[in-house]
Amino acid sequence: MSVVAFDLGFQSCYIAVARAGGIETIANEYSDRCTPSFVSFGPRNRSIGAAAKSQVVTNYKNTVQGFKRFHGRAFSDPYIQTAKSNLVYELAQMPSGSTGIKVMYMEEEKVFSIEQVTGMLLTKLKETAESALKKPVVDCVISVPSYFTDAERRSVMDAAQIAGLNCLRLMNETTAVTLAYGIYKQDLPAPEEKPRIVVFVDLGHSGYQVSVCAFNKGKLKILATAFDSELGGKDFDDILVNHFCEQFGKKYKLDVKSKPRALVRLYQECEKLKKLMSANSSDLPLNIECFMNDIDVSSTLNRGHFEEMCAELLAKVEGPLRSVMEQAKLKKEDIYAVEIVGGASRMPAIKERISRFFGKELSTTLNADEAVARGCALQCAILSPAFKVREFSITDVVPYSISLKWNSAAEDGVSDCEVFPKNHAAPFSKVLTFYRKEPFTLEAYYNNPKELPYPSTTIGQFLIQNVVPQASGESAKVKVKVRVNIHGVFSVSSASLVEVIKTPEGEEPMETDQTVKEEEVCTLCNALCVTLLSTNFTFLTTEDARQEKKNDQPPQAKKPKVKTKTVELPIENSLHWQLSSEVLNMFVENEGKMIMQDKLEKERNDAKNNVEEYVYDMRDKLHGVLEKFVNEADRDAFSLKLEDTENWLYEDGEDQQKQVYIDKLAELKKIGQPIYERYIESEERPKAFEDLGRQLQMYMKIIEAYKSKAEQYAHLDELEVTRVDKHVNDTMVWMNSKMNQQNSQNLTMEPVVKVEEIKAKTKELYSACNPVVTKPKPKVEPPKEEKTENGPVNGQEATENQPCNPDTTTSTGTEQETVEKKLPQMDID
Repeated sequence: MSVVAFDLGFQSCYIAVARAGGIETIANEYSDRCTPSFVSFGPRNRSIGAAAKSQVVTNYKNTVQGFKRFHGRAFSDPYIQTAKSNLVYELAQMPSGSTGIKVMYMEEEKVFSIEQVTGMLLTKLKETAESALKKPVVDCVISVPSYFTDAERRSVMDAAQIAGLNCLRLMNETTAVTLAYGIYKQDLPAPEEKPRIVVFVDLGHSGYQVSVCAFNKGKLKILATAFDSELGGKDFDDILVNHFCEQFGKKYKLDVKSKPRALVRLYQECEKLKKLMSANSSDLPLNIECFMNDIDVSSTLNRGHFEEMCAELLAKVEGPLRSVMEQAKLKKEDIYAVEIVGGASRMPAIKERISRFFGKELSTTLNADEAVARGCALQCAILSPAFKVREFSITDVVPYSISLKWNSAAEDGVSDCEVFPKNHAAPFSKVLTFYRKEPFTLEAYYNNPKELPYPSTTIGQFLIQNVVPQASGESAKVKVKVRVNIHGVFSVSSASLVEVIKTPEGEEPMETDQTVKEEEVCTLCNALCVTLLSTNFTFLTTEDARQEKKNDQPPQAKKPKVKTKTVELPIENSLHWQLSSEVLNMFVENEGKMIMQDKLEKERNDAKNNVEEYVYDMRDKLHGVLEKFVNEADRDAFSLKLEDTENWLYEDGEDQQKQVYIDKLAELKKIGQPIYERYIESEERPKAFEDLGRQLQMYMKIIEAYKSKAEQYAHLDELEVTRVDKHVNDTMVWMNSKMNQQNSQNLTMEPVVKVEEIKAKTKELYSACNPVVTKPKPKVEPPKEEKTENGPVNGQEATENQPCNPDTTTSTGTEQETVEKKLPQMDID
C-alpha cells in the first residue's frame, strides 16, 4: 500500500513518500525533487510540470500557472478580476458562474475548470510517484493553505477525485510543518507538564501563514493561526517587474506590458535576480538579449535599493505575528523557538523583521521547501494501516468562526448562533437539538467577513427532510449533528428525529429515559448542550441543564415513563460552488480521455524520434565504424536515403501517424541492418573462435594424456575416447576451414560463418566430449577384516587409529587383495 503526500504549491509541487523506515522526497523524470505547477496545452497533447514550464515563453497563451488561488471562486470575484489583468493566459466564466481557463487544445478552443487543471497537475504527480514506487498510488494527503475556505477546500478535493486519488486528509500547510517538526523530538514535555510553545512562519510564493503550536510528548495542538494571503514571493517579483518595466520604458522606449512574451521573460529574470540578492548585497546585473523588437536590455540593482522599494510589503510582516500572539494570549517570553519555512523566507529583510519581533534567533532546522510535503507524508503514514508510526495526536483549529441561521417559527423571523468559534479545535462534532413540526433549512456561514480573504461568507444550506410532528401534534425533537471534519470542511453530517412514546403507568419503558439521552447529547457536544426552541435558543452547561430541570418540576412529581424511537432523516446539501456529481463524473471521464491522448501522442513522438535518431546515428557510422562493411556505391545510396528521410521529417513527415514512422524506420533498417550486422559479426567473431579453440585444446590435451596412459584417465572407456577424438578432429577441421574462408572474404559481403554458428559448435562440442572426459573413477572399497573374540585374525592385535598403508596386503585364506590408494577426481572445465 502506497503512502504518498502532495504539496500543491502556487509555483512548484513536492512529493513525499513513507518507505524504508523514513520519509523520502521523490524526484521526477528530470531528477528534480521540485515539479513546477505548470500545465501547457498543445495541438495534440498536454505537457505538465517541467515540460510545461519550458513552453512558458513559446506557448504563453496556452501555458497556465498560478491557478491555485482560483479554487472555489466565482468569475465575478474581485480577486479574479484583479488577477486577470496580470495574466498572459485568458480566464473565462464557466456555465455555473465559476472561474475557468480558456486555452487552445487539440486545435479547438476549450475552457477548463480550475478543478480540471489542478486534477491534471495531480495526475502528473501521481504518475511520478508511481514511477518511483513501482506500484499504484491511490491514497494520499494533500496540503492546502490554512486560510482556505470550505469552497476552496472542496474544490481541491474534487480535483483529487478527477485525478483518481483518494484524499485521506486535506492538511493545513502550517499543521504539516508542525508535525514534521515535532514527531522526531525526543525531549518534549510530558503530557501533564507545561507544553513547549513554538511559532511556525511559512512565507511561500503566494501567501504568508503563521501558527502557534503547543507540543507535549506524543501530541501537538495548534493554538492559533494568522495569515496574509496577499503577501508572498510573487508580490516581491511584481515590484521588481514594475520597476524594470518603468526603467526600460524610459531607457529603451519599450512598452513591456504590451508584449506578453517579453513580460514572461522579465518575470523569469526578476525571480532569478531576487534569489541572487538574498545571497549578495552588491550590485547585480540583469541582462536579456533580444528582449523586445530585437533590442538587448540591461540594468543593475542591489539589495538595499530593492528593500527600499519593498518597504510597504515588508511592513506587513509583523501584522500576522502580532495577531497570532494576541489570539493565543501569549507573551514573547513564552515562545521556545521560531521556525521559518517557505521559499520566500530566505529573504534577509524578512528574517530580520521576524527575529526582531520575537527578540530571538530564528530556527531553520526544517527543509524550507520540503517541510510541508514531509509533514503530509507523516500524516498519511499515521492514517494508513500499512505503517506503524509512533503515536502522535494532532489537534488543528477552525480558521474562521462559523455560525448557523434558520427561519424561526416565532414572529422575529431569522435566528442564528455561533457553533464553531475561531480557533476551535478540529476535527470536531457537535449535536444541536431543534423542536420542529416540518422540514427546515439550516444555513452555515462565516460570521466575521472582515477576517475572510473571500468575498462570500456563505458555506451552504442544509435541508433537514421528513420532519413530522409527534402523534400528539406537538413539535418533534430533532437532533442535528454538525461537524468540522478532518479536511477542515463544515458539514451537517446527520440528523435524527426522536419520537417520544408515552407508556401506561407501571409498564417498563423499552429504551433509556430522556435524562440519559440529554446527557448523551451533552457528551457529544463536549459538555456543551445547545437547545434550540421554536422561538429562542439557549446555551446550557450540563450542570445548568440538570438544575433547570430540577427547578421546573416539583420534588414529589413522578417522572413519566417514556420510550423513544430514533429515525434517521435525509439531508439535502446545497453547498457554495460545489460541483454536482454529474459534472464531476464528466470531468473524471474527460481526464481519462486526455490521459489516453497524451499516451498515444507520446508513442507517436517516440516513433518519430526513433526515425530521427536512426538517421543521425547511421549517417555518422557510415563514415566511421561501418565504413569497411559497405561498398562505396551502397554507402552513397544509403546516405542519400538517410538525407531524404531527414528532409521528409521536417517537411511532410512533421505530423504523421505513429504507423507511418514505424514503416519508415523499417524501410531504413532493411538497408542499414545488414551492414550493421556485418560490423557486429566482425566484432564478436574473434572471441567466439577463441572460445571454441580453447575448448578444443583442452580436450586434445586430455586425449593425449589418455593415450600416454596417464593414471588419472586410465578408467575412461577406450571406445568413448576414440569417439571424442574423432569429434575434436572434425571440429578442428571445421574451424580452420571457416577461419580461412572468412579471412579471404571481403568485409562488405555476408560472413561465411556467423557467431551463432560458432557458439552452437562450441556447445555441441561440450555436450559430446565433456561427459566422457569428466567421468568419475569407480570407487574401490577396502576389504573388511574378520574379527574373533580374541581380536583380528592372523593373531594381530587391534590398535586404535591405525593408519591404512596402501601397499600393505592382507591375507584372507589363500586370496590376496591389494588395497589401492584412491585418486582424487579431476574436474575438467
